[in-house]
Amino acid sequence: MRTVLLFATTTGYQTRSFAEAAEKIGVRLVLATDRCDQLDDPWRDRAVPVRFHDEERSVQAVLEAVAGALPTGVLVVGDRPVGLAACVAQALGLNGNSPEAAAATRNKLMSRLALKGAGLPVPWFEAFPADARPQDIAGLIPYPCVVKPLAQSGSRGVIRANHAAEFVEVFARVQHLLQFTDVRAERDPAHDAILVESFIPGREHAVEALLEDGRIRVLAVFDKPDPLDGPFFEETIYVTPTALTREADLSVRDAVSKAAHALGLRHGPVHAECRVNDDGVYVLEVAGRPIGGLCSRALRFVQKGSGLICAQMTPDPITLEELLLRHAVGESTERFTREPSASGVMMIPIPRRGIYKGVSGVDAATTTRHVEEVLITAKPDVMLVPLPEGKSYLGFIFARAASAGEVVDALRAAHAHLEFAIDRAVPVVK
Repeated sequence: MRTVLLFATTTGYQTRSFAEAAEKIGVRLVLATDRCDQLDDPWRDRAVPVRFHDEERSVQAVLEAVAGALPTGVLVVGDRPVGLAACVAQALGLNGNSPEAAAATRNKLMSRLALKGAGLPVPWFEAFPADARPQDIAGLIPYPCVVKPLAQSGSRGVIRANHAAEFVEVFARVQHLLQFTDVRAERDPAHDAILVESFIPGREHAVEALLEDGRIRVLAVFDKPDPLDGPFFEETIYVTPTALTREADLSVRDAVSKAAHALGLRHGPVHAECRVNDDGVYVLEVAGRPIGGLCSRALRFVQKGSGLICAQMTPDPITLEELLLRHAVGESTERFTREPSASGVMMIPIPRRGIYKGVSGVDAATTTRHVEEVLITAKPDVMLVPLPEGKSYLGFIFARAASAGEVVDALRAAHAHLEFAIDRAVPVVK
């Protein structure tokens, strides 16, 4: 049986989606996750326990686990596993990205240096020790600037500073974030530095693509209709197809292709973020993995040449996970293209810090025209932490319609129906 080795964190939303797609197309899925290796298969999925910070031992553990049935391909969910996945793919002689390329996608400083070295547009940037005194470097920075950790994703810890006084506060805030228990547990040397770069004005876009031996095929270009100008950069709505002009759309695709090449990426899924302004396209980052979380549900694919003109006429569209599994086992995916309808997702933001108690208005949100699904992923009695310190959302809203504008309107209308009960967190006094 064709086998795909899937690397994921234990909290990865997409793992179940990959399992469902694998069962549908007859692919055996082997999981490698960072769960406790002292528990006896608590999820009954026979996953290989690994440690992303200990690549040498984890590679050996995976090789031993798959020795009896070598996998056909490798896939990754999330940013943290990309390095280990690349090492395993290299050890098994499978198509994938080199460990060096994977490392460059995980480290924002390495990524900036690679893009600059390739002659691509980059902002002014410099990395400073995480224990530096911000007062000592505030006068060296061009403003406005953006301060960010080197190896966090989803805009976590990304904060804008408009002048030196703000910079001192912002840098200290990122320093504090890097001391969080979950961050230190990653044991990533990248957390020993903080990146500062010039703020890039413009509208932000995301690109989902597939690399086949260095050749890129763009699957979708997303618009982010909400301005992302700071002080924090919380993403909310992704919608496709893009409203960019054809010329601008081609420029975005070309920039992402060149950036992926500059980072050394060769094979597999790519998710990129970029900003577009009058000066051109600035690629913010390129990840060697697919779009994260449940956002992949905003993408469906149909076979080319079917003559279908609307989503209702689409027979059995396939998910992004199925497309990626087919690609991983060596099938050609050229016959698939994104469905004809517009689609989008809203990542429901956390409005304030506190204890989540519940939500009302889900039925009204779900029955909003063009809305397909409302998923609340927050669990009752859990502490909610908004960005920039937080790293999650309250849930997701999905919509499809004839136009991107209708999708955005539907997502906003559905969100307006939702009312979240969040109790104030009472500090513990010792």
